Amino acid sequence: MKSERWVIKLGTGVLSTREGSLDLPQMENLTKQLVEIKKKNIDVIIVSSGAISCGMDILGYSKRPENIEELQTCSTLGQPYLMHYYKQLFSAHGFHVAQLLVTYFDLDSLSLRKNIKKLLENLLLKKTIIPIINENDCVSYEEIRFGDNDRLSSHIAVLAEAQRLIMLSNVAGLMDCSNGKNKMISYVEEIDSTIEKLAEGTRSERSVGGMITKIEAAKIAQASGILTQIADGREKNVLVRIYNGEPLGTIFETKKNERTVRTNSGSLP
Repeated sequence: MKSERWVIKLGTGVLSTREGSLDLPQMENLTKQLVEIKKKNIDVIIVSSGAISCGMDILGYSKRPENIEELQTCSTLGQPYLMHYYKQLFSAHGFHVAQLLVTYFDLDSLSLRKNIKKLLENLLLKKTIIPIINENDCVSYEEIRFGDNDRLSSHIAVLAEAQRLIMLSNVAGLMDCSNGKNKMISYVEEIDSTIEKLAEGTRSERSVGGMITKIEAAKIAQASGILTQIADGREKNVLVRIYNGEPLGTIFETKKNERTVRTNSGSLP
């Protein structure tokens, strides 16, 4: 039976403490969940933030630099440490990690895009390998300023022909604050201007993008028939519960997807 394929984006807020350091117990917790769903015949591709945060720790920065060269320095310094931690955590469960650093220029090139796709397919055939993807910040700087890997994860999901894109963040999902009730939206059938407006104004010192780029990413995935879900990465057993059909966070439906789970939480008509 062919494996279902998930792309899982781990945001900076999910991987870092409140003080901004890399949260190793949280990484270990997520690793255990990823291993559990991997063993349930799910092909897992991780798109991971956290390299800049690692570099900031090493250099003793408490605030995200604004200078591009400093951001690139933090990223290139932190990326090996980030992968070292992933290697240690996954190897404890008998899995290997493979690092892929890509840019939008790579994805825009037909030949390079085909090469990345072939590589991903070959890596996923080897059931003990988990691909971990990040933006190649040393040669690409627009995304570390604006994107925080959200849109990258959606492009990877399309490239890999994934069935699901799951973006784990430090928020529970998309909130409807338009009437002052601050109610979470459980399902979104269509991403229109109303939905896009709800996403404004969510940024932090250690990360960029916020809900705006998550909505943009969901729009890209939705257009390709990929079910997208934004959920709180610190929710207990979040990935296992999603696998079991629990409707956590905000689910962006597709025309190809029939709703199989329901909730009493707020949803837009």
